[in-house]
Amino acid sequence: MTKETSLNHVGLQCSERKKAEIFFTKVLQIPKIRTFEVSEELSKAIFGIKNSVEIDVYDNGKTKFEVFITKKMKDFFYEHVCIEVDNKKEFIKRCKKYGIEPLLVRKEGKDLLFVRDFSDNLYEVKEKQ
Repeated sequence: MTKETSLNHVGLQCSERKKAEIFFTKVLQIPKIRTFEVSEELSKAIFGIKNSVEIDVYDNGKTKFEVFITKKMKDFFYEHVCIEVDNKKEFIKRCKKYGIEPLLVRKEGKDLLFVRDFSDNLYEVKEKQ
């Protein structure tokens, strides 16, 4: 029997809980289902960061994000999350409604859509086929 690997969740850090909640619940339309805290000891053991941290979990049954609420800054490189939405035009409207400016990048005659949340996490957005 062949076993498949699948994605369980994506962990991201956000600096402001209220803005994270706007992005995930209003823009992405994924409900927050719970909040929990990782102790200082566990954080040190897993991430090498000696601080406790609160995590908000957003989950719609298909896509789950664990959002670490922290002021700790990080360097950005090429990391991003690719998500699929039912309708790109409606998604762009929601982004603009909440002050998020979509970035359209032209590649080989097609427009690629990217957005950054309020903590500068980058998302590539594709329309479901």
